[in-house]
Amino acid sequence: MQEIQGKTAIVTGAASGIGLGITQALIAEGVNVAMLDVEEQALDAAISGLGPINVDVQRYVVDVTARTAMAAVADDIRQHFGDVHILCNNAGVASGGPIDQLTYDDWDWCLGVNLQGVINGLQSFLPLMTSHGGEGHVVNTSSILGQVTGAGQAIYSAGKFAVVGISEAARADLEPRNIGVSVLCPGMIATKIIQSRRNRPDDLGATGTPMDEDAIKFIDAVFAAQGLEPIKVGEQVVHGIRNNRPYIFTHAGLRDAMEARFQGILDAFDGSEVPGGSLAELGLPDPG
Repeated sequence: MQEIQGKTAIVTGAASGIGLGITQALIAEGVNVAMLDVEEQALDAAISGLGPINVDVQRYVVDVTARTAMAAVADDIRQHFGDVHILCNNAGVASGGPIDQLTYDDWDWCLGVNLQGVINGLQSFLPLMTSHGGEGHVVNTSSILGQVTGAGQAIYSAGKFAVVGISEAARADLEPRNIGVSVLCPGMIATKIIQSRRNRPDDLGATGTPMDEDAIKFIDAVFAAQGLEPIKVGEQVVHGIRNNRPYIFTHAGLRDAMEARFQGILDAFDGSEVPGGSLAELGLPDPG
């Protein structure tokens, strides 16, 4: 999707962090943007901070886990913008802890936003992209922890790994419709995601393994000092859209972890397997 000027995009989690960086990068390229976020004050502040712009930017306060509300926003966007060409399912929260200390509330909150939010975005907004018959592009935000993981990351990686799988399958499904799909797998970004517990719904309770406040402050400071600026991520996303990249990585240094993971998988084929069983033999398409 080389020509994006004058197109319309939807960005969830657009009030701050990566979502705001994506929004700013799209606006710089002349794209109209529907900014969605659960935090009304932050959304208003983000829009005020955009300064003079020459595109149409609208704000929608919505919880991406709420299907009915997302459907209503889709109707509002259709009435205001008409056709939609770019969808960035970006809203996300951070939660973690040893798997034996997690609660159902932890799982429901984290997966509700990080996984179900992406699903709801696809269900609600894909019809706005497929109905006009033109080209389009979807970007789903995962994480490097959707590619590699470790201790204390089960709950976060569960959703992020799933988003990678959804994106790979959606790419194959939507290619005949002239809609590309990318999955964004960022490393350390200068965002406030470590503070996302502030948006945890009361009905899901602050149960589980609470993170020490001093630890939150320390991680927040590290992200602020060493993390990549969100606007740069937004520019990388624009590059990914224009070049129809299946994966968008933010840091070259992430390659080492990816290579180690894939080598570990290949090494698991140790000769004990029975012959045959290729995807072609099973009647499945080649993922390449």
